[in-house]
Amino acid sequence: MKVKAWNLVNSVSSDEVEAGQLAERFGVEANSGKNVVLPPVFEEEHRVDMIRRAVQSSRANRRQRYGQRRHIGRRHAQPGMKHSVEWWGKGRGVSRIMRITGLRRGAENPHTRGGRRAHGPKAEHDWSQKMNTKERRLARDSAIAATADAELVSNRGHKFDEELEFPIIIDEYTEERDGESESMNIEELPFTAATRKMVAILEALGVGDDLVRARAGRNIRAGKGKGRGRRFRTPKSLLLVVSEKKGLDRAARNLPGVDVVSAADLSAEDLAPGGDAGRLTVWTKAAIEELR
Repeated sequence: MKVKAWNLVNSVSSDEVEAGQLAERFGVEANSGKNVVLPPVFEEEHRVDMIRRAVQSSRANRRQRYGQRRHIGRRHAQPGMKHSVEWWGKGRGVSRIMRITGLRRGAENPHTRGGRRAHGPKAEHDWSQKMNTKERRLARDSAIAATADAELVSNRGHKFDEELEFPIIIDEYTEERDGESESMNIEELPFTAATRKMVAILEALGVGDDLVRARAGRNIRAGKGKGRGRRFRTPKSLLLVVSEKKGLDRAARNLPGVDVVSAADLSAEDLAPGGDAGRLTVWTKAAIEELR
């Protein structure tokens, strides 16, 4: 299976006024390049069951244990057990529960005010889920193949140009400045205005609308999570797969919803967040070679 790669040409220009030089403007053109032979992994069968199992297992393995501490006497009491209590004994015609000293009010029982929790979470509970290595690899390969299906990508809610062919592969990158041109590896993108260059590159490839979708979809999370360091929820946008994290990692990490991952660290959760396969993915040619 062959697919064309894209060669990027970035024309850098800027205007100069009396106060100084204005910010640079980037005019990126995406030209058709050489055909790239895809590795066999792009022809794998789409296994929804394996992908969802792998994502569920990955999320469960990251889940942190939580629970209240054990009750070890009054000096190290658990919540709901910090009272001065006594039992009145039998023969009073009242239930046999601990009561606050000098009062009739019950305490420390699950059904009393301010009492302990009946069956609270225990820190000994193990949330992890085991999955065979071959099954996990099958889920990853199936998720990789799903990124080459335009229908699956569209059904997941991503926005892109209709004439765009999948998978999207970047081959060469050239910068033209002051009549001089310089070709370089796209993964070694210069750090100067790297984020603006990355936005211009993605717009030239035809996936700029998805960046707008992710930025506009950022909202305040419902529930208590917004008070625990997770105030905002941002939709997942495109995934950028590289062979090694260098310049592109810094260029794309500030874009809302965009993730950068190396080909060696790919997982089913990166390619199918939430278990839904078909994430909009941009590959570098070096990353495709790593998959072989």
